[in-house]
Amino acid sequence: MPSPETLFSFANLSVLPGWLLMVFAPRWRYAAPLVCAVLIPGLLALVYLVVISVSWGGAEGGFSSLAEVQKLFGYPYLLVVGWIHYLAFDLFVGAWEVRDSGRLGIPHLLVVPCLLLTFLFGPVGLLVYLILRAVRTRSILIEEAVS
Repeated sequence: MPSPETLFSFANLSVLPGWLLMVFAPRWRYAAPLVCAVLIPGLLALVYLVVISVSWGGAEGGFSSLAEVQKLFGYPYLLVVGWIHYLAFDLFVGAWEVRDSGRLGIPHLLVVPCLLLTFLFGPVGLLVYLILRAVRTRSILIEEAVS
């Protein structure tokens, strides 16, 4: 298996095309719904699955306390899967922001700061997007069209 540092670098580089597509080509029909919401997060999920399957038994710790999580993330491979978790979910959320804003007619230039914040600070970017969305639509409900 590649080293934790190699996996970390691979994961970081793998999300960059998605973020760049969402910022610079948000209305390309395959950017947000396929590349950023399915292909890249799916690839990261596969790497996550393999690494966690191989590594889970080799570390102490768990999820029942902060101290246990700290022990768990003291194991480099599990720290990397934690990071992959963030990267995949943040990209997925960013892709939703792009799709949702396009559907609602929210100007993309208003969404770009939300994407940057989602990339850097996950939940903060989502919060800013949700506020933008509520202001623009005058609603806090999230209703997606069913095809």
